[in-house]
Amino acid sequence: MSCDIDTAMIMAAGQGTRMRPLTNDIPKALVKVNGKAMVDHAIDRVKDAGISRIVINIHAHADKMRAHLEARNDDSIIISDETDALLETGGGIKKALPLLGDKPILTHNCDSIWIEGMGATLPRLIDAFDPAEMDAMLVLAVTASIVGDVGRGDFTMEADGRIEWREPRSVAPFMYTGVQIIKPQLFADIDEQAFSTTRVWRTLTEQGRAYGLRHDGIWMHVGTPQALDDTEAFLRDL
Repeated sequence: MSCDIDTAMIMAAGQGTRMRPLTNDIPKALVKVNGKAMVDHAIDRVKDAGISRIVINIHAHADKMRAHLEARNDDSIIISDETDALLETGGGIKKALPLLGDKPILTHNCDSIWIEGMGATLPRLIDAFDPAEMDAMLVLAVTASIVGDVGRGDFTMEADGRIEWREPRSVAPFMYTGVQIIKPQLFADIDEQAFSTTRVWRTLTEQGRAYGLRHDGIWMHVGTPQALDDTEAFLRDL
């Protein structure tokens, strides 16, 4: 049984150190891909999927990020201010819990750009997520369909969609795209303030409660100036 998803969190608080010098004066989320800030790509994608509330965390160059978001004049956008400390992905979700509600949420890294395949990815994800069987469902890209560095991959996936972490000194066919549906209450009881979402995923994979959805298009992780150049070159050639 699928779940109604009405809230998303766009992860936009990162310092973007690997994107320097482009992030010397602006946050990574405001770096433009094809003339449009990455955070706007994410916002528009989420809104197109019918999600009505969008929480966005801010940290680096917070004044510029806040001004950019406020200029959109969009009441659906809610800012989670992390200017006091960098909290990583999991800590960012934990801090935003009062804004997120109790239902499963969609999270979207601001540097995740993609070309759709046979169907729109976010509606497919929302339709596939079953809260009775799943605590998280991650959008995974096949390493052969990625523009940029794939490393050794992140996950393997079973026929039923359950995912497992790549074994040490091995390779895996899927990479996390920075997009998922997850239950926010999973972050509430973690004592640390700053921590990665991988801490939650490791527990869920052990419990068989973490699933994957295969992205059937082309995914681009825009994490460095070179990746930005590669992404824009790829998009120009479409």
